[in-house]
Amino acid sequence: MGPVLRWERRQVMRVGILGGSFNPIHFGHLILALDAAEKGGLDRVFLTPCATPPHKPREGLADARHRIAMVDRAVRDDSVLALSVVDVQRGGITYTVDTLSDFRRRFPGVELVLILGSDCLRELHTWRNIYAVLEFSEVMVFQRPGTPAVTPEDIHLKPPWPERLAAAIQHGHLIEISSSEIRRRIATGQSFRYFVPDSVAAYIMQVGLYGWKASDRSEPTRDD
Repeated sequence: MGPVLRWERRQVMRVGILGGSFNPIHFGHLILALDAAEKGGLDRVFLTPCATPPHKPREGLADARHRIAMVDRAVRDDSVLALSVVDVQRGGITYTVDTLSDFRRRFPGVELVLILGSDCLRELHTWRNIYAVLEFSEVMVFQRPGTPAVTPEDIHLKPPWPERLAAAIQHGHLIEISSSEIRRRIATGQSFRYFVPDSVAAYIMQVGLYGWKASDRSEPTRDD
C-alpha cells in the first residue's frame, strides 16, 4: 500500500539500485537498502548482483547463480526490497553505467537513485564513464562503519562533484559486517548465524558454499 500511495502523490516512482557482489548477502546490505528506502522516499530498492566485479578480486567469488539465489531468499517476502538480475543477464564485467542504462530502458520515466557506501567515493574517478553515471541518477551515499570520513579532497572528480558528494553523505543504521569476514568464519568453522538471514544460511549449508562441510560442524537453527 505504501508504494502505491507514494506513486499517486508524486506521479513519479523512485527506484533505488544497490549493486554488489553479495558474496554472500548479509544484514548490513539489507539494513543499508532499507535505510535508503526510508531516507530517500524510494518506492522500490533493487539489489543487483554483479556478473564480474571490476574492482574486486574474483578469487572466492561464488557463481552468479548462487549469489542470485541468496539475494532472492533474503528479499523475496519484502514489499520494498527486490532482486534484479540485469547485470548477470548482461554478463561480462559489471560497470555501473551499463547497469543504469539497463534500468533506464526497463523502467522509463522513473527516478533512479544509486545507493553507495562512502568508501566508494575515493574510487569514483576510476569508474567507467563516471560523469554519465552521475548524470543518469541521483546518488545517495551512506557512511560505511569502520572507515574514515570522506572529505572533498578525497574525491578526485571535477567540480562541483567532490563538494556535492561529500556533503551528501548520510549516517544510517549501519553495522560493521563484511562478506569476507562471513566467508572466513564459514571456512574456519565459526558460527555465522547472526550475520545473514536464516534462509541465506540454509542455502549456504545446503549447497556447501565457502568451504562449508556439514560433516565438520552443525550450525544452530532457529528452533535450537
